Amino acid sequence: MKRYVALLRGIAPAQPNNSNVQLRGVLEGLGHERVESVLASGNILFRSEQTDVPQLEQTIQEALVADLGIGGGTIIRELGELRDLLDRDPFDGLVHGRGTYLIATFLKDGVAPATQIPDDDPLVRVVGFDEGARAFLAVIDNSTPGATPDFMRWLERAHGKDITTRTWLTVQRIVKKLEAP
Repeated sequence: MKRYVALLRGIAPAQPNNSNVQLRGVLEGLGHERVESVLASGNILFRSEQTDVPQLEQTIQEALVADLGIGGGTIIRELGELRDLLDRDPFDGLVHGRGTYLIATFLKDGVAPATQIPDDDPLVRVVGFDEGARAFLAVIDNSTPGATPDFMRWLERAHGKDITTRTWLTVQRIVKKLEAP
């Protein structure tokens, strides 16, 4: 049994049909096992015999649309991919916090990363693209109130809506829970 996380885009817990109970119900209805959630922002863990990730993404997304009317997007990562990402320690010991907001933006399976990464935003330090996890990694300086980096807009312009971003702390929580027996 493979261990996966479905990273759902555009989930707002206050919206109808966006509760973790409803989201887990969709995956349970598809026959996945040990379905759990991490936080209230569309991180659904599950186990499955299926190994075709693009097919899993499509099946789950179609079920989310059909059952709950959620069309934001589904990106799936396997435990090993995320464990390897954590083990590589791409943030070189930085601690997530004010001024060093560590993020990972995951691309849908099959979406090629942009080759030109902007480096002119003083609020963003792009760490790079991690091939194994198919994720852009960046450090955001969020210490100035009201200052918004352009990096997130660039990511969406470059890759469309087939992306979703998680904090490094969330990625760590997901891996910890996926690794639990």
